[in-house]
Amino acid sequence: MRSFDIPDHFKSPIISRVKAHRKAMDARKLDFSPSVLDFGAVKIQLARHFGFCFGVENAIEISYKAIFENPGKHIFLLSQMIHNPEVNEDLLSRGVKFLMDTGGNEITPMSEVQSEDVVIIPAFGTTLETEALLKEIGVDIKKYDTTCPFVERVWKRSSKLGGDDFTVVIHGKPTHEETRATFSHASNAGPALIVSDREEAVILAEIIKGTRPRSDFDPIFKGRTSDGFDLVKDLEKIGVVNQTTMIASETQEIADILKAAASDFANTKDTLCYATNDNQKATLGALEEGGADLVVVVGGYNSSNTTHIVEICEKHKPTFFIRNELEWEENGSLNHFNIVTKKRENYPNFLRGEPSQMPEIPTILITSGASCPDASMERVLLKILEKFPESKDVESVLTIWES
Repeated sequence: MRSFDIPDHFKSPIISRVKAHRKAMDARKLDFSPSVLDFGAVKIQLARHFGFCFGVENAIEISYKAIFENPGKHIFLLSQMIHNPEVNEDLLSRGVKFLMDTGGNEITPMSEVQSEDVVIIPAFGTTLETEALLKEIGVDIKKYDTTCPFVERVWKRSSKLGGDDFTVVIHGKPTHEETRATFSHASNAGPALIVSDREEAVILAEIIKGTRPRSDFDPIFKGRTSDGFDLVKDLEKIGVVNQTTMIASETQEIADILKAAASDFANTKDTLCYATNDNQKATLGALEEGGADLVVVVGGYNSSNTTHIVEICEKHKPTFFIRNELEWEENGSLNHFNIVTKKRENYPNFLRGEPSQMPEIPTILITSGASCPDASMERVLLKILEKFPESKDVESVLTIWES
């Protein structure tokens, strides 16, 4: 696979070393067990797969290339490059401006963009409507288009379905940039509809089968259908694609539910990206192997793929979702992001008595989503080791582990 030129401050000598060793020992990715580093006072498990994926590294390389190649020019990002605060804050510090927030709300007026300005399309892609607006201004939108190839693959699948007179049902978060972009592309080819979860799929299936009144459709799906959507005709032939960062098993379950209800169902394959799939399998592999007393997941709080890793972990172990090592307070407490309440919660004396019933020598699984820099993972690892000052040094542990 192609390698990318990303800034050194996103890299980690420790994490790179672990990943390189696992790749050398398991090039075909058949082993999803975690890497176990025994520091004596604490054992650290690192998931087999985590961190920057192909699409993220591609987006970062192109973004910094845009900055390097255009000194003195106005450089705009349509929205967040990826859902990681460290990456976005670094781009902002270099003079890049956001045109929209993650919900598509205007931050910098589009009227400020001139034809000679640089506009970077984020990894999530963008809508056809936004593309048309930028083209009308005269901006070259292709030069620094960082749309992930796996997202584009979903668009092609959607277009094929629409061309064959199927309605595209998109499993995704309705307000997410990627889902909005996919919906735009799918709607251009034919009828489209967004379903956010299994519960909504069940309701839609019951409406299709006639066991639930059609009047139940609008309260749930209003604003999530293509123009002129026909509740009867457009639900006869359907196919399912997904936002590339959803949970694979949930997308499959949604497809199965709708397949059983529809008159004609397109036999679409899973449209999850490889990194999301690998990260989820690696997380499950680590949890199934057992041994971890708790899990620390590192990443942006608005990152879909990271949030789904948290969901998976919470079903098995006490799980703590943190942005980076700065979520530890000086008093030793930890700020954890609750994905249900969408609020940060503080745990006092974390790893030294909290959570309760921690063994004398705990085992901690650390992982992250596809948008988290390895440097963040390293700093979290080192921060945890600070809580166990009697731990062995990193170099000696890595040397023994590699032998």
